[in-house]
Amino acid sequence: MSSTQGIKTVLHPVSDLAKAKEVYTALLGIEPQADAPYYVGYDVEGQHIGLVPGRTTAGPVAYWHVDDIEAKLAEVTAAGAAVNEAPREVGPGRRVATFTDPDGNVLGLVQDS
Repeated sequence: MSSTQGIKTVLHPVSDLAKAKEVYTALLGIEPQADAPYYVGYDVEGQHIGLVPGRTTAGPVAYWHVDDIEAKLAEVTAAGAAVNEAPREVGPGRRVATFTDPDGNVLGLVQDS
């Protein structure tokens, strides 16, 4: 059984990235460390808060950081979860995936190499 490193990333789907950026910058009291038309991200006290335009999830998705994304995805699907988004690279050395639990909650996995 592989372990997790805890929840370190929470991504919020947004319909208007510019408006959301204003609100989250005011809330967090810092400027974003990543600021692109496809993603805005803040690093706050060891946690990463991201804004993602056009996402289809109903709310924020908590991402569990793991050492082996394939192994952890296999473990959770064997336990009854369903793959939502297969592992994919989203930046140099970073892979993400999402799955749904039996109640339909979306959870994420992140692997950094």
